Amino acid sequence: MTDRVCLIIIDGLRADTARDECGYLMAAVEASQARYWTMQSCLPTISAPLYETIHTGLTPIDHGILSNEAIRPSSQPNVFSILKSAGRTTGAVAHSYYHTLYGGSDFDPFDHVEINDPSAPVPFARYYSMEGYSRVNPALPSEADLCAQTWHLAKQHTPDYLLLHSSSCDSIGHNYTSDSAEYRHQAWRFDNALSRLIPRLRDTGYEVFVTADHGMNTDGHHAGDQAYLRTVPFFAFSNRFAADGTAVLDQKAIAPTILSLLGVEVPETMTAAALV
Repeated sequence: MTDRVCLIIIDGLRADTARDECGYLMAAVEASQARYWTMQSCLPTISAPLYETIHTGLTPIDHGILSNEAIRPSSQPNVFSILKSAGRTTGAVAHSYYHTLYGGSDFDPFDHVEINDPSAPVPFARYYSMEGYSRVNPALPSEADLCAQTWHLAKQHTPDYLLLHSSSCDSIGHNYTSDSAEYRHQAWRFDNALSRLIPRLRDTGYEVFVTADHGMNTDGHHAGDQAYLRTVPFFAFSNRFAADGTAVLDQKAIAPTILSLLGVEVPETMTAAALV
């Protein structure tokens, strides 16, 4: 059993861009500190449906959240609710959609930007809204700030499960497309911030995984079945993984893997095999 797990989701990051631009993550693989796989996202390749897939182990068709516009609280057993029931703690630094899904209510920035409440569904959380974002105003929180907030939660509260989610590659990809210097540079920017966070988390006993919900295409869009939208990276800073290095991993396996690592029973709704 692992003491703690941190999942890092770089929203909208293509697998090929991660390999080409994320020098720290690839250096960790080269140094045998981490392993790398490609992972196949579920359909539709849209953010809120795949946040729910990652945390419930169900496809969007099965869990019922099929668009960002139809987001609602999760109605399925999920990593946050299962760990809460098991008496374990969770934390998140993430987009406000995660509060709507797992925080117990619709997001209100004046009430929910910071949560420090052991009785809450996600007891320790820092949420950002990106309200008003556009090409003129991407409204992106600093990657270094997000990583620093994540480290603060890890250091102060040591949640058993800790989520870090960044919207930056997704936002820049929508505004400039995946075939742009801005998108490629943003992938490196987050990788650079992770080079300061991940060693700290590892030294504190966290197993760390880095992935994406979906990719991005050259139209600055995602939703469909293009290979660049469904093929995402998966980095594991862990010696517990049993998957062959050439395997294409199943996105539905993330939730049962987290629970298995933490020694918590996996519900029957999560049918994908854990990766450990």
